[in-house]
Amino acid sequence: MDLYEHQARQLFAEHGVLVPRAEIADSPGVARDIACELGGRVVVKAQVRTGGRGRAGGVRLAEDPDAAERVAREILGMTIGGHPVRTVMLAQPVDIESEFYVSYVLDRAAGRFLAIASAEGGTEIEEVAAARPEAVARVPVDPAEGVTEEKAAEIVRAAGLPPRTAGVLARLWQVLTREDALLVEVNPLVRTTGGQLVALDGKVSLDDNALFRHARWSGRETPHDDPLEAAAAARGLTYVRLDGEVGVIGNGAGLVMSTLDVVAGSGARPADFLDIGGGASARVMSDGLSVVLSDPGVRSVLVNVFGGITACDTVAEGIVAALDTVRPAKPIVVRLDGNNAARGRAVLTDRAHPLVHQAATMDEAARLAAELAHTS
Repeated sequence: MDLYEHQARQLFAEHGVLVPRAEIADSPGVARDIACELGGRVVVKAQVRTGGRGRAGGVRLAEDPDAAERVAREILGMTIGGHPVRTVMLAQPVDIESEFYVSYVLDRAAGRFLAIASAEGGTEIEEVAAARPEAVARVPVDPAEGVTEEKAAEIVRAAGLPPRTAGVLARLWQVLTREDALLVEVNPLVRTTGGQLVALDGKVSLDDNALFRHARWSGRETPHDDPLEAAAAARGLTYVRLDGEVGVIGNGAGLVMSTLDVVAGSGARPADFLDIGGGASARVMSDGLSVVLSDPGVRSVLVNVFGGITACDTVAEGIVAALDTVRPAKPIVVRLDGNNAARGRAVLTDRAHPLVHQAATMDEAARLAAELAHTS
């Protein structure tokens, strides 16, 4: 469960990490009242669970309550990365001397956590890591030992952070472990001109399997800002919207992730992805195709299914059913392999829909989907 920024900062504050005073508004009038309470000059921040808010104009400084009302009116109703903005957070600005990046993330492959930190916060950490990988420290953390004073000092030294950051690292580790989080990120963590270390922005992803241990979250359905994500969730499907042009449908997280990589390697960008899971029925396949084709950013669709529990002829029947109900206007590339693959290909061949193309391999399918996305 991904938290909004204002929810993440609430956890930070409860565990002793300094955050600027802030309140949430769902209307321009309320934003104006809050700005008055906070002293007039505020930062207005869109509350959506996606990145790129600053570049999209969703984070802006307002010099007085009138400006806060006007800015809130402009931000509320925006769509950022496919996420509609329904609330804004108004926060007191701080005088920044320097900015840092710190996070803890679960390293599933290694079976431990990883501390990622940099003395160059405030920017996209991925860009910093790509341009200057030596500027981003990665320090393994044994979950049984946790972030002790010695481990915090090790992270500080590796990233070149101020020594006092060690205390913040220890408190953020408490957020991670006591709240059953899989990700805790602060970017930027700033040192103010007054010498305080303050978390200006943060992300927290909670472990859904542990929500029952936390009364404030248990019983809540995971909110979906994106209407397509909500529609997919209502049908029991896992769907994530991205910002490319090729829609991806697969069965199983591993195959879906591999397909995203192959699409990217073919010169296109995934627009979204949807996992129909194992043993998917024709109805599930039809529902999934309907959701992906509803994404206006999708210019072609790649269906990549390896039949195990899932039978490829069932998938093909679902595609044919969707063709009759959704009436797609975008090309669909289908790669079927495994259980009943020959029968599935025959179903599609018999239907002979002009927008459905078949491919023998994942690489061939990805290249064709990329080509069609660029030419359709």
